[in-house]
Amino acid sequence: MSFKEEPRSPLQPPTYGNLITILSIDGGGIRGIIPSVILEFLEHELQILDGNNARLADYFDVIAGASTGGLVTAMLTTPNEDGRPIFAAKDVKSFYLEHCPKIFPHDGNRLAPATRVIRALSGPRYDGEHLHRIIQENLQEKRLHETLTNIVIPTFDIKCLQPTIFSSYQLKKNPSLDAKLSDICIGTSAAPTYLPSHSFQTQDSEGNLLKEFNLIDGGVAANNPTLVAISEVTKEITTGSPNFFPIKPMDYGRFLVLSLGTGSPEFQERYDATKSSSWGVLGWLAGGGSTPLVDVFTQASDDTVDYHISTVFQALHSQENYLRIQVFVKFFLVVFESFSN
Repeated sequence: MSFKEEPRSPLQPPTYGNLITILSIDGGGIRGIIPSVILEFLEHELQILDGNNARLADYFDVIAGASTGGLVTAMLTTPNEDGRPIFAAKDVKSFYLEHCPKIFPHDGNRLAPATRVIRALSGPRYDGEHLHRIIQENLQEKRLHETLTNIVIPTFDIKCLQPTIFSSYQLKKNPSLDAKLSDICIGTSAAPTYLPSHSFQTQDSEGNLLKEFNLIDGGVAANNPTLVAISEVTKEITTGSPNFFPIKPMDYGRFLVLSLGTGSPEFQERYDATKSSSWGVLGWLAGGGSTPLVDVFTQASDDTVDYHISTVFQALHSQENYLRIQVFVKFFLVVFESFSN
């Protein structure tokens, strides 16, 4: 199977006949380097088969990502001037190594824990300026409809308290979602307490307002976006799209899903009920030197989605078609340190 030379339209039929290929990338901030290492290996192996110009966007019908995974998704699918992805998978890892220390500067001061508590009261821990600038420089004016394959990036609109899913599949019926990819990425990366929320508007060709968005981290809605991606495809099948005929909505044997986590804590006691029972707002935002509230909802989302999908695939005798890769955070620290030296 060789890659396609021409950019594909947003609603192309499955790349490999009746098999629908889905890549999903979790949120996790700086830990986005973990899936980037896996993706670099995968793309390298595909290049051995199909040549050095092969890219992951050529092989997946859908690439989904939340938070930092949304940024990786855009990097892998945004076209350059030649109609190829602006980033090869190996460049994504280099991006994290170069820019994460500037996006999340480390405070080595002995008073750093106390400083974090004060910042939790007054505003986000990081200003996001470097992140916003580097995203805008790389993605420029490219919009959702221009990606080289279908993408799905969940966010959460804090104004209406509803998830907002930026999906290639929804553009035809909802043109207001055709936002700049830079805005989508900044929005889906805006983790509460860590980075500022992001607001922007979309307009039609005549400059008329289509919609205003007030976004925070996509991990609030779906830190593991695998189920969202499958749902988007299933919805397209259910509506009778000719691209998916004769695939049936629950025919999971036609799905091939690779879901990448960004690291999970080892099975150890992190927080306990004795300590957390006395926490107020500050405790849940800065208890134990971390941000327990964020840790809890993201980890719960990751594991619950994996539990649901793996159960469904097993029940439908298609467990070989779903692969979830999740490593321990301690492994991430080893990987990060080895690449940093």
